[in-house]
Amino acid sequence: MPPTQQTPVQSTPIQSTRVQSTRVQLTAAAARRTALAAQGFADARPTAVPTRQHLRRALNRVQLLQLDSVNVAVRAHYMPLFSRLGPYPMSLVDDAAWTNTARKPRLLVEYWAHEASLVPVEDWPLFRWRMRRYESRYARHIARIAAASPGLLDDVLATIREEGPMAAGTLEAALGGAVPKSKGGWWNRSDIKHICESLFATGRLTTGTRQGFQRLYELPERAIPAAVLATEIPDDEAARVLTLRAATAHGVATEKDLRDYYRLEPARSQQAVAELVSEGLLEPVAVEGWRHPAYRHVDARTPRRVVGRALLCPFDPLIWERDRAERLFGFRYRIEIYVPEPQRVYGYYVFPFLLDGELVARVDLKADRLAGVLRVQGAFLEEGREPSRVVSELAGELTVMAEWLGLSGVWVGERGDLAGALRRAVR
Repeated sequence: MPPTQQTPVQSTPIQSTRVQSTRVQLTAAAARRTALAAQGFADARPTAVPTRQHLRRALNRVQLLQLDSVNVAVRAHYMPLFSRLGPYPMSLVDDAAWTNTARKPRLLVEYWAHEASLVPVEDWPLFRWRMRRYESRYARHIARIAAASPGLLDDVLATIREEGPMAAGTLEAALGGAVPKSKGGWWNRSDIKHICESLFATGRLTTGTRQGFQRLYELPERAIPAAVLATEIPDDEAARVLTLRAATAHGVATEKDLRDYYRLEPARSQQAVAELVSEGLLEPVAVEGWRHPAYRHVDARTPRRVVGRALLCPFDPLIWERDRAERLFGFRYRIEIYVPEPQRVYGYYVFPFLLDGELVARVDLKADRLAGVLRVQGAFLEEGREPSRVVSELAGELTVMAEWLGLSGVWVGERGDLAGALRRAVR
């Protein structure tokens, strides 16, 4: 179902906040298959070149795409769709997020959801409660800037209104470059950068487009339909709808899992879960091996088996909550970007490898565009896995990924117990 057909954002009377005491028993394997199906991994990849319709279906599974500045292998918001659809034109995401024409209306808009994320345009009003929080959070900073540079905030908005989408650096130049620099806090960014970020966080600016990974700020009324901008949703109802979105993406999850998907406050998340249980949209379940109660979306499916393969970037929604990944797959995963190199266990930017519903290996990847190869700087087999099939399937998926990235082949280094066999396989 496309994002435009998601659960209507309408107030639903609260029938009860009492959570049912009787819970359905679910095996660990069934919970894992339920989660994989919810994320789209039980669906066959398209046999033809994926289209916007395939994009819509994938987005209806994952609900959002996390953005991240790291570009060692591929930008984070492109990879989850490759993991589910296989090779697809990256222009599908670019058009959905940063093109807005009568022929191709914008499907996605940027905002703080899980982290900085692309979310369906229709979900914009669901985050007004967060926009109001940011107004309070940034009030002191904006007041300081206003005292030092009266009228600067209005000048930023007026310039964007007249000139169109602009980066913060371009705005600095357009406004004469005579803006005072902050001497502390906010990472020593310029006052114009502070203003742009606060206006983005409070919903008075959005992203018109991006150049590379640089955000070009735009007025929301030129990027988001008027009907969406005019929609007001009570905070509790927004939490309820976002929790249901999270339950759709999870299939089965603890309350904390659901809360983390959109980074909701505990009390509001707990209330939303209780309401959804009372309404019959979530079913309480007890999952084998899970310490905390869980909830299954009423429409979640549990396939008898999950087949296929996928490389998962560190910001894939299937694994971004590390405790959940460990519960589902017995897979301990930590991103090591900020770990000093001598202390890294697996590498800088490690992709888990999913094969037939299990995480069976991990590879440290880098797209070396100068040499034209996808570098596997480390390759590691998970304990108890049969290496020969893992190597064969992993080599195949790495080759497909390299081709998708426009690279000529795969290069395998020395690190890891799979490195030697994988090197021979990719040759």
